[in-house]
Amino acid sequence: MRALRLDTRTIGFGLIGLMLLAYILFLPPPSRITNAHLGMVMLGLIVAAILLGFPIAFTLMGMGILFGVAAFWRPGMALGDNPVFDSMVLRAYGVMTNDVIISVPLFIFMGYIVERSGIIDRLFKSLELSMARVPAALAVATIATCAVFAAATGIVGAVVTLMGLLVLQPMLKAGYDVKMAAGAIAAGGCLGILIPPSVMLILYGATAGVSVVQLYAGAFGPGILLALLYIGYVMVRAKLNPRLAPPLPAEERNVPRLQIARMLLTSFLPLALLIGAVLGSIVGGWATASEAAALGAIGALALAAAYRRLSWDRLKDSVFLTSRTTAMVCWLLVGSMVFSSTFAVLGGQRILEQWVYSMDLSPGGFMLLSQVIIFLLGWPLDWTVIIIIFIPIFLPMLAHFGIDPLFFGLLTALNLQTAFLSPPMAMAAYYLKGVAPPHVTLGQIFSGMVPFMLLQISAMVMLFLFPQIGLWLPRLLYQ
Repeated sequence: MRALRLDTRTIGFGLIGLMLLAYILFLPPPSRITNAHLGMVMLGLIVAAILLGFPIAFTLMGMGILFGVAAFWRPGMALGDNPVFDSMVLRAYGVMTNDVIISVPLFIFMGYIVERSGIIDRLFKSLELSMARVPAALAVATIATCAVFAAATGIVGAVVTLMGLLVLQPMLKAGYDVKMAAGAIAAGGCLGILIPPSVMLILYGATAGVSVVQLYAGAFGPGILLALLYIGYVMVRAKLNPRLAPPLPAEERNVPRLQIARMLLTSFLPLALLIGAVLGSIVGGWATASEAAALGAIGALALAAAYRRLSWDRLKDSVFLTSRTTAMVCWLLVGSMVFSSTFAVLGGQRILEQWVYSMDLSPGGFMLLSQVIIFLLGWPLDWTVIIIIFIPIFLPMLAHFGIDPLFFGLLTALNLQTAFLSPPMAMAAYYLKGVAPPHVTLGQIFSGMVPFMLLQISAMVMLFLFPQIGLWLPRLLYQ
């Protein structure tokens, strides 16, 4: 992680140097600098500041206020009368009263309780035994467990870290290739970005004004497709080269079927019922996202109590982590709204729109351009930064090109999941390295993730060419 911090600082200083060089060489004289030029400088500075390690939420807010003072200033106006301060208060109040955002802490709390209740280790063991005769049984069970865990948490870091602690050592002891094992864990853990109840989809819905219910319905198709591609890949590789993923020893496979069924009944079924109740109530239209999230939080507490894992320390720890994560998300939204409004007032949005429109792109060309930019931004930047800073830049252009914001959101979610597996800044690799044995190197983890990254790019191409993969269920249910 130290190397990562040094790399991002170097990139940040490099960006600042390039902006200063561009200012000297290309910008007009000071007398002809407009607010639009200030907007573009503002956009470049925020990226550089984030790469340098400044707190994202408060950097967004501070930059928005600083440039907003200049944007809204009029001759004779006192500093305290500047409208940018009223804008900040209104944006904060808007986040506090947003019904969609209420679901964020509840889903996060549900995830932390499930993570600490010991359900996932039971689930993995039961899936491992039930798939014992399948090629690459441990890898298949890992990906399947990650998919279920993702549907119960939506928190990528938690899934990758816990699954790394739980299954990496057993896979290596079973003779699995390090790259195969690391790639399966990292790729499976990243499914939480896409599979509901994804927090990223909630933030996109709040930013783009798209129904979270429809986003959740649309994410099922791409999420299942991606999980099946992962499972198919590890099975084919194991079939072609069994040394990469040796089968389980006969003594471990010879478990009575009744015992396996009992293990599935006590691990997979309760969690599946909880996930089905939460997501089914949302997709079926029986509950809002916030109501379903409350149901999930209560159900997670009930499951933890049933497994006798609901201690006061675990509950207190889950509440603390939920409060910290929720505060970060809410301040990010406030900061992004202040930043976006100032950027729009300065005219930066208009410059970018004119640049894109001047290319005379087709709708497909615009989608390709926007997704390539998002993919490249995903290397050095976290998905939260991309959603709250750069996605609002593309959103006003969707109507011009006749693109459905729902489809754009699904493709973006799949794209950002790809960025989690794209070296050199793939955060999934650093999550896994933090819990991996010392002999597992970062280079091996990166090498193992590359085939899965290519599978995700293939899934993006499939979704781009066949939008009905993500749109058929929302249109079936809500149109």
